[in-house]
Amino acid sequence: MRKDPTIIITGTPGVGKTSHCELLAQNTGLKHLSINQIVKERGCHEGWDDDFKSWLVDEDKRLMREKADFVELLDSIEDEVKQGGYIIDWHACDLFPKSWIDLVVVLRTDSTLLYDRLAARDYPEKKLQENLDAEIMEVLLEEARDSYDQEIIVQLTSNNAEDIESNVDRIESWIKHWKENNATNAT
Repeated sequence: MRKDPTIIITGTPGVGKTSHCELLAQNTGLKHLSINQIVKERGCHEGWDDDFKSWLVDEDKRLMREKADFVELLDSIEDEVKQGGYIIDWHACDLFPKSWIDLVVVLRTDSTLLYDRLAARDYPEKKLQENLDAEIMEVLLEEARDSYDQEIIVQLTSNNAEDIESNVDRIESWIKHWKENNATNAT
């Protein structure tokens, strides 16, 4: 049994996933696992897309299972994540098995603020619009709801530094309660 939970922090690019993950890792000792870094470092991609200025994740590698075999991306992190104690940082959550995950945090940002953040990152217009549409249509929230039990999903607003601080406090409290509730099972 794991002694620490595994959490996914997900949301549209620009909502503050990495800021939340880094602060949580610093405050809790859980490990920040950036899937963008894993994709890049372990070659789980098809190459660089100049139009979108991002790595193309190989859709075959992104699928959860192909017959009985885990695909490359999941296989490359399975041993780490199954131990617990990770904060997974990525803009999607549906590929991670339910058995690995204890909490799914979906960050949401006001679309006007999100537009400004993505524009400041020099996102190409098509990529910017695609991400705004995903935020407005609640695509990642629906993905979480379709993939995990409702009781482990929380939606948090991430418009400013105060929101990040409040969200991190709330997640830290959840981690404390998780550890208390699971202490007798952890050996």
